Amino acid sequence: MSSDKETLLSMGFDSTRVEWALKATSNRGLQPAMDHILENEGKPVPDLSAAVSSGGSSTAAVADEDDEDAEAVRAVYGPGGSGSVDPQAKSIKCSECGKIFRDAAIANFHAEKSGHDQFEESTEEIKPLTEEEKKAKLAELREKMAQKRAAKQAQEVLDNKANEAIKRKAAKDMGAIKEDLKAKEAIKEAAQRKKDKIEDAKAKAAIKAQIEADKRERAEKAAREKALRQGAQPLPSQPSSAPPASSSTAGKDYKETRLQIRLATGGPPYTTTLPSDATLREVAEFLAGQTLAVDVDNVSFAQHFPRKQFSPADFSRTLKDLGLTPSAVLIAS
Repeated sequence: MSSDKETLLSMGFDSTRVEWALKATSNRGLQPAMDHILENEGKPVPDLSAAVSSGGSSTAAVADEDDEDAEAVRAVYGPGGSGSVDPQAKSIKCSECGKIFRDAAIANFHAEKSGHDQFEESTEEIKPLTEEEKKAKLAELREKMAQKRAAKQAQEVLDNKANEAIKRKAAKDMGAIKEDLKAKEAIKEAAQRKKDKIEDAKAKAAIKAQIEADKRERAEKAAREKALRQGAQPLPSQPSSAPPASSSTAGKDYKETRLQIRLATGGPPYTTTLPSDATLREVAEFLAGQTLAVDVDNVSFAQHFPRKQFSPADFSRTLKDLGLTPSAVLIAS
């Protein structure tokens, strides 16, 4: 430990930053401590009296410089005390790759990085670097750290761009799906409005024709009654030139019947479309399901145009048989 600290101090690093680096890297060696100092250059030094175990986790993964760099730094600034080898040995050699290290600290660092575990003592002496070589090596280490940071930032920019592209595509696809559903719903609503408009026009035409027929019938009846009062021969009734809408449409095969049901007590009408072969009782059941004021067994229906009162016996007849197709207005009481 003391040799790593002395080596870092001899390199010109501040003593408080050296203490911080050694504690943050859990005393893993010279190279991790120096990486920590370079990476956190310019950052304030935390209170070293507090627990620093959390600080080591974020910096332990940064120690991946070339083995030659670690070897050169240790060679420049001297061997470690606790990790030094036998005085007769000048260095430690890796039997697997042939690299030579000044002491056990750098050899252990090499073993952690490479996975090599075969080492031997060597009498080969590592020559110290000159002052110019020391400065050049330190500058090289700083440059490598800067390149790593730049590469990491560039990768983060690429990742962010890719994520934004994925989000934009997902939003675009979702917008297209919503627009398609909206267009289909609009087409469906337009078709339904057109159908309702046609059915309403047919119903109004049928009611208008029936009103005209009723007017003619009342006029003929009044003329006959007037002739009888005057003692003249009553005129024979003329066949209606415009038969009731119900008789003109009863023979046609309408699959559905559109009904508008109004309560005799007032209130909003109830509209439904039933098969033409549905019975009048099914109409009563529909109405009873819409309002508690109606009971299936007690309700009765009437039609104003043409004026007609439906009896309980009619509940078993179909809407087609009753002449209510294709549409009609019923009064429920």
